[in-house]
Formats: sequence, structure tokens, C-alpha cells
Amino acid sequence: MEGSELLEVRKQKRDRLIELGIDPYGEKYVTDVHAQEIKDEFESLDGKRVSVAGRIMAIRGHGKVAFMDLQDQTGRVQIYVREDEVGEQAYAVFKLLDIGDIIGVKGQVFKTRRGEVSVNAEDIKVLTKALRPLPEKWHGLKDVDLRYRRRYVDLIVNERVRETFILRSKMVSSMRRFLDERGFLEVETPILGPIAGGATARPFRTHHNALDMDLYLRIATELHLKRCIVGGLEKVYEIGKNFRNEGISTKHNPEFTSVEIYEAYADYEDMMKLTEDMLSTIAEEVLGTTTITYQGREINLRPPWERVRLTDAIKKYAGIDIEALETDEDAARVADELGLKMDKKPTVGSVIDELLGEKVEPNLVQPIFLFDYPVVISPLAKKIKERPKFTYRFEAFINGMEIANAFSELNDPYDQRERFEAQVKNREKGDEEAHVMDHDFIMALEYGMPPTGGIGIGIDRLVMLFTDSPSIRDVILFPLMRPQASHD
Repeated sequence: MEGSELLEVRKQKRDRLIELGIDPYGEKYVTDVHAQEIKDEFESLDGKRVSVAGRIMAIRGHGKVAFMDLQDQTGRVQIYVREDEVGEQAYAVFKLLDIGDIIGVKGQVFKTRRGEVSVNAEDIKVLTKALRPLPEKWHGLKDVDLRYRRRYVDLIVNERVRETFILRSKMVSSMRRFLDERGFLEVETPILGPIAGGATARPFRTHHNALDMDLYLRIATELHLKRCIVGGLEKVYEIGKNFRNEGISTKHNPEFTSVEIYEAYADYEDMMKLTEDMLSTIAEEVLGTTTITYQGREINLRPPWERVRLTDAIKKYAGIDIEALETDEDAARVADELGLKMDKKPTVGSVIDELLGEKVEPNLVQPIFLFDYPVVISPLAKKIKERPKFTYRFEAFINGMEIANAFSELNDPYDQRERFEAQVKNREKGDEEAHVMDHDFIMALEYGMPPTGGIGIGIDRLVMLFTDSPSIRDVILFPLMRPQASHD
């Protein structure tokens, strides 16, 4: 039958349930065990009466005896249904059930003659009648767009997808535990604000009707978290959403999750230590190992990670001495000579970014810190006194992906104002991603911010690595999609 015909048949079964006095959208149902527990703990549960609930994923058998596969969040268990066990009326109700329906079952745990751990149903409760059938060959679908668009179906039929998001939750919990145990305080900062700062990116803009003013979705949590440091909260972090009005790729999504961490009286070397310790600890807790395999490559997260100056890495992989790039003209010449794919006007900053992305990152498989970045691409990092063109900044890379970005934070209000002014000039030249002037943040620095180490880590990319997922959309439950013309 076609989808519309199947839908009509199921609606008729729903109506028949109502005629029999059964609510096809039931109420609370108390369970005392999950499907996987019944299998794992069979020895202690054998012969005992249990209560389990879930979705029917398969129905086998005819006449007066049948089997069902019942699935909950933990896995599947077989349900054995006999008419003389549940009663003629209840068995008639059972015959109105379909794959995809949600039911509750009470019965004794036993093993079939084939050795299959099962529940011998004594009572079946209809909890939800599913009107739409599950796809028969969901695993083989090549339309990835459909899987993302109907993630709820993807979660039902694809065990690996469920495991990915369960693991993601465990990773975030482990991260919180790691930071909480080390005295960090979790805080919440605004998502809407009059300016978008803390990073160089194009923001999303909206309008507040009551205040009659434009607002921006945040592109980073950095500047508000630094205000917390100014206020005397010495160790803070925030796990939250950021929004950047930029392109979409396997590594980029306009809405993404990050953790930003700030510690007073620390520096970027402390942030390196925190990063490698935290990520290896999370891996050990949720995976049971610090060695992961990503897209066929084995990656060892155990500290210490390699540390290489950015200038040395670009010189090694691109053959360019970025310290010799004095002007935008120098940078444009290098971009032309190397055939760099520039999305924006070649400047010293944009060309260094492109050299890093095109020439260096693909070679960074094992965890590595590239450190000491130029001032021109680091408007919020403290300068190195002995090398004033460079800052105490690092980025962490794993398998060619930037995982973390960290600074010894700039706490000199005069220097910060000059950096912002330079960024404003870049915006006037057409760089829509350049940082805006933030007078209130400069005022906060004028009250005094202690020397501080800070870091931002992309959680989505981290989950990609830990779950061996090739695309960032694979680890975001409901990624942004273009609207569909039809909902059939």
C-alpha cells in the first residue's frame, strides 16, 4: 500500500480502539525495568514479573500466538503474546496494533526454547497509536537530508544515532563534572545583546519591538564571562549556544554549542594543561579509553599533546615566513603565488588565516597546540612583550579540526581600545566579520581585570570526534534545514 493508504488503515484501527473503549493515547504507565536490563540481568529476573514500555519494532506470528520486539531507549526485548494468557478481548486489541505503536507490557521473564530472553505478556496497555508507519529501509536511505529533517524517525530506527546523542549527553555531563570538581562556577550570560562581540564573525540580527532597537544573537560568550572575572568570580564557565551567520559545511553550523572557561591569575599554558586533561578525562569516562578512531585514523588523546609555534607550522607546511608579511600587499602577493582560495580581500590577517586552514590544518592529525598567534588575528589576546607582533594565544587541533581557541587574556584597557579601533577600520574596509567597538567592555577593563587564562572549546566538533561522525549535522539533534514545500 502507498503511504496515504497505510495512514488511512491505521486511522481505522485507531477508531476501532476507541469503539472498544480504549484510549489510543493513554496516560502514565509505571515501569520497573528497561529492555536491556531484562537481557543483562536475566539470571536475577528469570521467572519474575516485570513492567516494561516502549515502541513495537517488529511483529511475528499468526493465529493465537505472536511475538513482538519492544524497543525503549536502552535497546530491544522480545514480547511473547498468547491469546489464552492475555484473554480473548485483550488479544483482539493486540491484533489492532502495528509496528511503531507504543505499549506497556506486564509479564514474566523467561527464555524461549531458542534461548531468546523474553517477557511472557500477561497484560498489554495501549499507550500511543502511531498513525504514520516507520520506513522499512531507513538504514539504506541515501537521502541524508530526510534523516536530519525527521530526526525523530532517525532516532527511532537507527540505534547508532541514538547512541551518538546519548554519548553527547554523557560527554557534557562529564565536562561539567570535571570543571565543577576543580572549583569552576557555571554561569549564564545573555544570548541577545546590542552588539555581537567576543569573536570575529558575522552575526544574526533581530529587532526588539518594545525597546524599538536592533539586537544580535551572540557569536561568543567571551566578553560577558570576562566581566564576571572583573566582578571577582575567579573561575567561571558557560556551556551554551552561539550563532554565526556564516556558511554551512561538515565542520560548520550557524548554531553551535561551545564551552568557554576563564580562570583568574592563570595564563594560556594553564589552559593547555586544562584542555588536554579535560578531554582525556572525558574520553576515559565515556569511552573507557583515551584512544579513539576517527574516520579510520587512530588518535591518542593522552597528555601531553604536541606544542608547536604557529610561525614554525606555517613555515613547515606552506614555506612562508609570516613574520615577513608587513603589508596587505605582501599578503596579497603570497596569496596569489600559492593560489589561496580567498573568500575575502587579501590582508595580512586573512592570508594568515587561509594559510593555516589550507596548508597547515590538514596535516594536524594527532592532538596538537599551535601557539603564539599574530596580533592582527588575535584582537582579544595579550601581547608577547619580547615579540610585540604576536600574542599569547593557541588553538588546539585534532584530525585537522580546530577544537579549541585560547588566550592569555588581554586586560590592558588602552591596548584593547586600540585593537578594537583597528578592527573597526577593517569593518569600514568591508570586513563584515571584524570585531565591533565595545565601550562597556573597555569600561569593565578600566575597573581592573586580573591576569586571566581563557579558552573556548567546540562541543559539536568534540562529539564528532568521539562518535566517529563525519559531519557536524550528525551530532546536532535538529540542524537547521530549508523548509519543505510539503509535509506528506
